Formats: sequence, structure tokens, C-alpha cells
Amino acid sequence: MTPGEPRELVLGGQAVIEGVMMKGPLAYAVAVRKAGGEIRVRDFPLPESPGRKRIAKIPLVRGVVTMAVMLGIGYRALQYSADEAMADAGDAEGASKAAAAPSGGGGGPAMAGALALALFMGIGLFFLLPLYATHLLSGMLPSLKGSLAFNLTDGGIRVLVFVLYIGGITLMKDIRRIFEYHGAEHKVINAYEGRAQLLPATVQGYSRLHPRCGTSFLLFVMVASILVFSLIPRESSLLTKALLRLPLIPAIAGISYEALRLTARNAGSPLFRILVAPGLWLQRLTTREPDLSQIEVAIASFRRVSGEPAGEACLVG
Repeated sequence: MTPGEPRELVLGGQAVIEGVMMKGPLAYAVAVRKAGGEIRVRDFPLPESPGRKRIAKIPLVRGVVTMAVMLGIGYRALQYSADEAMADAGDAEGASKAAAAPSGGGGGPAMAGALALALFMGIGLFFLLPLYATHLLSGMLPSLKGSLAFNLTDGGIRVLVFVLYIGGITLMKDIRRIFEYHGAEHKVINAYEGRAQLLPATVQGYSRLHPRCGTSFLLFVMVASILVFSLIPRESSLLTKALLRLPLIPAIAGISYEALRLTARNAGSPLFRILVAPGLWLQRLTTREPDLSQIEVAIASFRRVSGEPAGEACLVG
């Protein structure tokens, strides 16, 4: 490969509590900054099977599987970082659970319940609330009773709710901190794909935005839902529409994943740059400029799964 040509290893990641998770082809690693200043890194193997490899080649289906896998990985990564944060806070129970659980699974039932509740709330907030709001509007505006107008309004409200939600949570100090680590994750991946030396000062100069980000994926979900939900008969009752939307969510995820792959692979094309632009704009809300210490953490996680040699500026505990 020539200088400046993107590297072949495709990695993804996620911000966690005071840290970053990076996913490689065979494992994922979570690096967190401890209260004492050191960086603690733990890696977790990714189970592989012939069946999963075959599924990874099937369009649409692979998107649903990938989403399910990433939800599981994200849950375990967040759980590990929460255990480390509890240990730092001097919580004896949290520290003992973190030491005893081989998968970093302290407080598993409580966190699993919280994430399940968050998932149901997400479905209600982003899929059912816009439907109910549009139903109310269509009762006052007869022009919205048509299938196209109804679904466009429903989709517009869904995007608006999503943007307002993201804007609202950025007011929380802890969330802004996570968004800074999100920016650090993107900067490291952009620097790696640009064949740059992975040192904090060098990585700092790269963009905190990336076309393969999950934020862009969620925006594709918002748009794809307009098309998919239009398949539901217009004359269906409100309850029927709500119930029929739930089994269509996997199809929306599959379509959105394929759209994200397509735009990421063709990011240099003027047409695809237009398609990617809204997702990149939204990432300005879900990422913040990180400092050098946060970039250090992202580099530590990245090195563990990529096989890159450790640099002097990266202290791994």
C-alpha cells in the first residue's frame, strides 16, 4: 500500500465510561482510565463459527446479525467500564464483583435490566411516539391522511425527536465526557486508516467524525423506517400499525446497515458525500474534541486488538 492509502484492517469501536472499546477481527478490547491515572486494558475474544461467516455474506441479514452482536459487545464493554468506575469510587461490593467475574460482569442483572428498559424506551420514544403524534396531527390536518404524507410526517417527527434527545443528553456532564471519548475513538481510527503514526499529538490533528459511525447508522434507520413503514396498510388502526412496526425493525436495521456500508465504501463520490453529510453533521453532537489523555486511552484499546506495536506515549496498566 502506498502512503495515504487506507489500511485494510477494518475496526470499529464505542465510547464507554472513562474509556474506549475497540473491536478487531478476532477480539475486542476495552481500555479505561483509572482514577490513579494509569490505563487498564482488557481484551475479550470474539466467538467465530462457520455459520456466522456464511451469514456475514448475506446482504440485509448480516446487518441484523451485526447489530445484535454489537449490542452484546457494547453491553459487556460498558459493564466492564462501570465495574472499574465503581472500584475507583471505593465501592467494595462493585470492586469484589469486578474481581470475581471472569467476563467483567459485575452487577450483571441490574445492568441487563437497565439496558433492556433503555431498549424498550428507545422503541417507544423513536418508533411509537412519532406514530401517535402523527396520528393526532392527521386528525386535525386531513392532508396527512394519505399514506405518503403520513409516513413523511411520521419520519420527520422521528428525526426531530432523535435530534432533540441527543441535544438534551449533551447537557449532562457525564455524557459530554463519553462523547469526548467517542471523538477520541474516531480520531484514532481515522489516523490509522490514514497511515499516520499513532501518537496522541499526531492523532489529535485528525477528524472526530467518521462515515461508519453508529450515529450515521441511526440516522439511516430513521430514513429507512419511512420506506419500510409505508408497507403497512394505510387503513390499519393505530394499534395495528404500532404492532406491525415491531417485527419490521430488523428489516430496517438490515437496510440501514447496507446503506452505511455502501456510503462508507464510496465516501469519495460526490453523490455519496451528500448522503453521508447528515450523519457527519449529527456526529458533531455525539462527539466532542478529546484531550491528549483521552486519545491515549483510545490508542491503548486500539493497539490491543490491531497488533500495532505500543508507542512510548501509550501507558497501559
